[in-house]
Amino acid sequence: MTSASNEKATIARTERGLTIAGTRITLYDVMDYVTEQYPPKFIRAMLNLTLEQVNAALSYIQTHRQEVEAEYQLILKEAEELRQYYEEQNRELVDKIAKMPPPPGREAAWEKLQAQKARLRAKLEPQT
Repeated sequence: MTSASNEKATIARTERGLTIAGTRITLYDVMDYVTEQYPPKFIRAMLNLTLEQVNAALSYIQTHRQEVEAEYQLILKEAEELRQYYEEQNRELVDKIAKMPPPPGREAAWEKLQAQKARLRAKLEPQT
């Protein structure tokens, strides 16, 4: 959802946190791209925002950097805790699914997928 171009884009605090008014996009969504140093044009396209909305978000982040960064770190921590919780809760199911044979007629695609997963794991392991 985007706001009309004659409206001033603002940042509002909602139950979801700091949000771009008139959208469901939080500043934490924007921070994901800011921390990876994506340009505003890319952020605008990825989040389907107007130029005014992106500028308002980036300006707010810059002006209130410490506050936004502190909240963003809390959001990242909570997300990681949830990921770990659900990973643990679903470990048996994930293991069961991983052991299942490929669907009939899709063996070649299955092998390609398994090879891609192995390459990704190999790439990530030295970093941990």
